[in-house]
Amino acid sequence: MGLYRQLKREIRYEVLGLILAAVAVLTLLSLYSSSVGVFGSLVGRGCRVLAGEGAFVLPLLAGYWGLKLLRDRNPARYPGKIYGSLVGLLVFVTTLHLVLVSPEGSFRTVVGAGVNGDGGGVLGAILSWLVFNWFGYVGSVIILVAAGLAAFTLFTELPVSALGKRVGQRLAGGARRGWGRVQNFVYTDERPVAGPEPLIVDHTVVKPEPPAVRNETPERAKEKRAGSTREEPAERPQQVSLNEITSYRVPPVDILSRPRVKGAVKKAEDIAANVHILEETLESFGVKAKVVQVSRGPAITRYEVQPAAGVKVSRIVSLADDISLAMTAPGVRIEAPIPGKAAVGIEVPNKEIALVPLRDLLETKEFKQSASRLTLALGKDIAGSPVIADLAMMPHLLIAGATGAGKSVCLNTLICSLLFKSGPEEVKLLLIDPKMVELTNYNGIPHLLSPVVTNPKKAAISLKWLVREMERRYELFAAAGVRDIGRYNSVLRTHDPGEERVHLPLIVVVIDELADLMMVAPSDVEDSIVRLAQMARAAGIHLVIATQRPSVDVITGLIKANILSRISFAVSSQIDSRTILDIGGAEKLLGRGDMLYLAAGSSKPIRVQGAFLSDKDVEVLVDFLRKQAVPEFDEELFDGPEEEEESGSGDELFPRAVEIIVRTGHASISLLQRRMHIGYARAARLIDAMEKKGIVGGFEGSKPRAVLMSPEQYQQYFREHCQIDRK
Repeated sequence: MGLYRQLKREIRYEVLGLILAAVAVLTLLSLYSSSVGVFGSLVGRGCRVLAGEGAFVLPLLAGYWGLKLLRDRNPARYPGKIYGSLVGLLVFVTTLHLVLVSPEGSFRTVVGAGVNGDGGGVLGAILSWLVFNWFGYVGSVIILVAAGLAAFTLFTELPVSALGKRVGQRLAGGARRGWGRVQNFVYTDERPVAGPEPLIVDHTVVKPEPPAVRNETPERAKEKRAGSTREEPAERPQQVSLNEITSYRVPPVDILSRPRVKGAVKKAEDIAANVHILEETLESFGVKAKVVQVSRGPAITRYEVQPAAGVKVSRIVSLADDISLAMTAPGVRIEAPIPGKAAVGIEVPNKEIALVPLRDLLETKEFKQSASRLTLALGKDIAGSPVIADLAMMPHLLIAGATGAGKSVCLNTLICSLLFKSGPEEVKLLLIDPKMVELTNYNGIPHLLSPVVTNPKKAAISLKWLVREMERRYELFAAAGVRDIGRYNSVLRTHDPGEERVHLPLIVVVIDELADLMMVAPSDVEDSIVRLAQMARAAGIHLVIATQRPSVDVITGLIKANILSRISFAVSSQIDSRTILDIGGAEKLLGRGDMLYLAAGSSKPIRVQGAFLSDKDVEVLVDFLRKQAVPEFDEELFDGPEEEEESGSGDELFPRAVEIIVRTGHASISLLQRRMHIGYARAARLIDAMEKKGIVGGFEGSKPRAVLMSPEQYQQYFREHCQIDRK
């Protein structure tokens, strides 16, 4: 019955809106044409008597409210607009009569002029006569201005203070721009041409670099201006290895472009209207709540709603679709409750998503003042504050999201954040890109341990090499009596010069598509990633893993358990969101860099608009770094593991596999699979390795392989031969 009444009320408002719109059109025609007949002449005459020269305002107001009723079907939502339009009409006709007809004289004379259609009609005549006789001319002006501002405030729901502040900001901005143009016009000819460039370079490079670098930058600027670019490649190879630490220069931030961001600032009246709609929608479902704060970010606006006493938070969460419908938003995400606040966050997408340039984040004090060489610029939160993270504290990062959601751009911004913060002697990169299109642009930069790895099999080998490098570093730490890489490098500065110790750089491994690696060698890749995630933090090795297929066979339980810092972009379902973050919500993200960032140790993720970096900026940065130095690759990265991969004797399970075969007296791949819980490929490699070493016989068709080693020979073999191989 209630639904029927509501439907009946909406139909009644819609019919009223149609009538008002039709009357408005007829009235407007009757004022300036005789084609409406007797009705038109009567209505036109009545409007002129009522409002005089301002009669045209009446059909305009009627048409506006007719269309408003047709669209919203509920005039109770806009009481301020109704009162504001009425007060504005009265102020308009009163002002019109004061200007066009003199209010001096008797009441009959003034009203008679209004009846004749002069000035503001009868309404304007009566009001102007009363105001003029009570307050005089000056007082009438003051009263009408105040009433006009009140009408404007009621109609637009925009406070006068906000309007004054906005006008003041516009005037101040115009004055600053004008003064800047005057200064440029007056002083441009007096400044030397080469002056501004060193100032710009000093501003961006003076903090991370020693003062000696600043003396070189004007010369390089002059060389670029003179076009002497052919001499640079001959000098670059001399800046490798030994001189790298002293000659390398961190790229200045101003080599990145600053894209013009369209003003997506939401007007105050729109926010006020949305607050009113939100409160009315909640109240219509019996939920009493009040919006206590509004925070606007680049992509969304969060309305902090404080429910009344006795209102369950679950009731607000269940109304997400109804709130989205009422606010005409593509999707609404509800955070209940907001961590640290007694409020529920309702996140509504903005009509336009504002870009967050990476350059703006690199210029923030949070990024500049961060002492870590692994500082990452992620983006801006819903309040517009920069989100800066430290990979050393994470210490590993998992990124997932659907295709086109912004995952590749995020990887580029993370890599470039590291390149702007550290040199090749401090941080080394191992980039793994099975797709061969995303990270290959970074080939040739001095930070690389090897060329960008595009072969999934070589990627598995490189991960095994990282495990061995981690073990080697821990042996160095044990010999030096330290616990982590930071203390080892600090002790290295004060050690005896006669001792052979080298500086250990941090290593960041970036894997662009984990799913491709898991398809080729799932067991080996998972084992290496899990071992690195468990132990590699103190050794200075950090993982950044990305995938566009967030399924449980790619992001396994072991990987999730050891990588606690995660980023989720927009995904297709709540199941995918739970696979990445263990909670839902990522399925309601907008895409285009909108993400949920779950920091290690945090119970709930925060919503962030990711930083944007164009392909052109990446090319400019890579070209700058390539001119600095030539990369030095580790030749052992792929050599040693390949032999082990081919032979299988380097497998850590080889001794146990031999023991199983010798004790059972039966050599088969299926036996090793069952006993050791490994895959077919690994078990086959172990059997082949045993055949090469003479432990088992060759393949004889349907007959089982012969076991050529007795248990006593097995004990002697691993007591002598294997120890020699290990040495």
